[in-house]
Amino acid sequence: MFLGTHTPKVDDKGRIILPAKFRTGLADGVVLTKGQDRSLVLWPMAEFEAAAARVREASQSNASVRAYSRVLFSSAFDQVPDKQGRITVPPALREYAGLERECVVVGNHHTIEIWDTDAWQDYLATQDAAFAELDEEVVPGLF
Repeated sequence: MFLGTHTPKVDDKGRIILPAKFRTGLADGVVLTKGQDRSLVLWPMAEFEAAAARVREASQSNASVRAYSRVLFSSAFDQVPDKQGRITVPPALREYAGLERECVVVGNHHTIEIWDTDAWQDYLATQDAAFAELDEEVVPGLF
């Protein structure tokens, strides 16, 4: 499980050093692709394969499924983190997420999200208040 918020930097070659506590779960390879809210999602290879199977099982006659599948897979890059725990964020993905130098790496249970620092702060500014004021069940059976 991936937890916490970390603030590595994007180096001149477009690489990010992943938090040490995440590396064991990523040693078998990762897939980096576009996520929602202009973030990037880093999936451990096995998790991505499971998600891909669910997309494959969805109805391809549904236009939303086809669109989601096209964007998800066409923007995906697979790689293995190097010995220092670095991954390369391709230019197209850096542009999509607005990544320059400052970024935030966020553990999100079974995936990791990578955000531009300002975009993450803007997101939290709107979501923290809503989270604190939740008065109904969002995830069935959690509360």
